[in-house]
Amino acid sequence: MKTTKIIYWSLTGLFFLLEGVMPGLTSHTPLAIEGIKHLGYPDYFRVMLTVFKVSGALALILPMVKNPYKEWAYAGFGIVLIAAFVSHTVVDGFGPHSIFPLIGFVILSISYMTYNKLQAQNN
Repeated sequence: MKTTKIIYWSLTGLFFLLEGVMPGLTSHTPLAIEGIKHLGYPDYFRVMLTVFKVSGALALILPMVKNPYKEWAYAGFGIVLIAAFVSHTVVDGFGPHSIFPLIGFVILSISYMTYNKLQAQNN
């Protein structure tokens, strides 16, 4: 159980930094604005996505947040990461920009599996 907790908190913390803190700090930069525009999305989508990412990341990292909120956050991030992979692949072709969301998806998936394992052990 100790190993599972270490894996869970390490990967969930990393995911929190990548998908919660980074968008919260950088979504207003010219590079982020141009990135969303380049993919063909309107600017309001960038703002909405940032709000959802920060709130979802907080739901994952805060221990007082329970099911079903964590489950919804995991599902939402899964959809966002798959959509990011598809968007980057369609617009720019398969490459580094489309691989990064897949790496995030793997981190998210392992976090989710260890979360469920911890929940089963606690019940």
